[in-house]
Amino acid sequence: MCYPLYMCGIVGYIGKRNGVEIGLDALRQLEYRGYDSAGAAFFDSKQNIKTIKAVGKIDNLAAKLQIPKAAPLAIFHTRWATHGNVTEANAHPHGDCKGIILLAHNGIIENYRELKQMLARKGHQFRSETDTEVIAHLIEEEKRSKIPTEKAFRLALQKLRGTYGIVMLDAEEPDKLFAARNFSPLLLGVGEGEYIVASDATAVIKHTNRVIYLDDGEMAVLSDAGHAIYDLRHRARQKTLQEIEWSLEAAKKGGHAHYMRKEIFEQPEAIENSLRGRILAEEGMAKLGGVHDITEKLRQAKRIMIVACGTASYAGMVGEYLFEEYAGIPTEVDLASEFRYRKPVFREGDILLALSQSGETADTLAAVREAKEKGVLTLGIVNTVGSTIARETDAGVYQHIGPEIGVASTKAFSSQIAILTLLTLLLGRQREMSLVMGRRIANELQKIPLLIKTMFASRQMRHIKQLARAYQPYHNFLYLGRKYNFPVALEGALKLKEISYAHAEGYGAGEMKHGPIAMIDKNFPSLCIAPQDSVYEKMISNIEEIKARGGPVIAIATEGDKKIAQLADDVISIPKTLEMLTPLVSVVPLQLFAYHFAVLRGYDVDKPRNLAKSVTVE
Repeated sequence: MCYPLYMCGIVGYIGKRNGVEIGLDALRQLEYRGYDSAGAAFFDSKQNIKTIKAVGKIDNLAAKLQIPKAAPLAIFHTRWATHGNVTEANAHPHGDCKGIILLAHNGIIENYRELKQMLARKGHQFRSETDTEVIAHLIEEEKRSKIPTEKAFRLALQKLRGTYGIVMLDAEEPDKLFAARNFSPLLLGVGEGEYIVASDATAVIKHTNRVIYLDDGEMAVLSDAGHAIYDLRHRARQKTLQEIEWSLEAAKKGGHAHYMRKEIFEQPEAIENSLRGRILAEEGMAKLGGVHDITEKLRQAKRIMIVACGTASYAGMVGEYLFEEYAGIPTEVDLASEFRYRKPVFREGDILLALSQSGETADTLAAVREAKEKGVLTLGIVNTVGSTIARETDAGVYQHIGPEIGVASTKAFSSQIAILTLLTLLLGRQREMSLVMGRRIANELQKIPLLIKTMFASRQMRHIKQLARAYQPYHNFLYLGRKYNFPVALEGALKLKEISYAHAEGYGAGEMKHGPIAMIDKNFPSLCIAPQDSVYEKMISNIEEIKARGGPVIAIATEGDKKIAQLADDVISIPKTLEMLTPLVSVVPLQLFAYHFAVLRGYDVDKPRNLAKSVTVE
């Protein structure tokens, strides 16, 4: 079953330090995952439970908190609203009738209505509109038979249908913290005599780089004595400690005004990290350790199915062009949210390739599981080590780009394209790609980080900001591209929509005459991606058609292109590279245009409204 996943932020602490101070700081690292409301519950030094909630951002919660002298156990949550309006009553943590059981929850309980009706008949009184509150009352109901909290928790989980990441405390057992996961990420940060439960590693890295990732259908009981992890049939699970590769500094803004700006400017480094040690330039080959054991299966591949959501799906579309043109492998790209519902037909020699920065995207994970169930070889390109997709695919490649905090993805997109190019080298050289072509691609790919750095150091950066200011009065935009830059047009339009809330549509330029051209007039600008490549003259014709109808044009063009400068109203220049690699440079000005456009409108680009990182909604 494919479940919806709503990524809020969860933190739980148990240890000898002040859990409120640590929990609040950890929660701030997760604010990009939800910022409708926030809440905390904790034991103070006198073993009294305190619950504090606030609507809006975490600062509103912090203003209401009075930090106790000691708080050995605490839970925190920042919410992205699903069930119920944005109110204090609907903010987490939620409790049972007596306020003894308190828990925070990410996910959706699909059978909450029937559970709520059953509990109401037994006298339970509800205070919120959420599905989450049902869990607390269900545990309370189980405890009426005088069983330990651990068993009540497990029995309640068995009755839930849906997704959850849960952290819970019980006033009657103040020396324990409880956690559970099902289709919603949750990990245990393991420190010296303490544990930090979180929905993302960014919340724990300041305190420890040692983590345990819970798997679906697992629960954990944490105390001073250590941790115990079980499945829902109470069978003990042995888990391996893993180390987080990046540091807290990598997640900070580093002098930039916003995480998004920082991550745009990190793209040269991100691409370098994704390529490091993986290019054999003299051999015109790629060396990918994560797929080494399946090299022969890759050689036998007859079709590749790429599944992804949002920005990752556009990177996958670039991969489709790469695999078909340079490796000769038929390739299809599907939105993961649609993949399993169209009843895909699998054949011998099929490979499913999943793209997900977080490695937790629920729809993409469901597609992986569907393919595995049918015996299809599954690969992943993910950034998060230890993520569910990384664990469940047969093989794959890590991006190694550090955390991406901004909700609107930037450096993850570039990294995914770089890795897809490496896979193209590997697959192509297994087939008919010549040594000369392999060397050329490898050498040009290694130059991309420097080309982007050169763009950042040029006058183009100021020019893009000036263009964003000049086009502020417009409310509708058309983004056009062909071949490799068609997906870039889609991505550029998405970026503008995500963070500035301006209407933008991405189209294949060849489709303009099949409908969108009707919209063109003096109030409808077009951003045309037109580098000097195999479809350059076609793009010139499209620009001429727009200009003939009075439409303003911003062209993304190769440096030194004088012809396009005579046609377009404004030109943003990008360095020349191989046609197949142009997305890596053409997307950068579109990201910056969207960024400046949104900032000039006064919006918080890191936390766009109604969005959260790694969110999938069915």
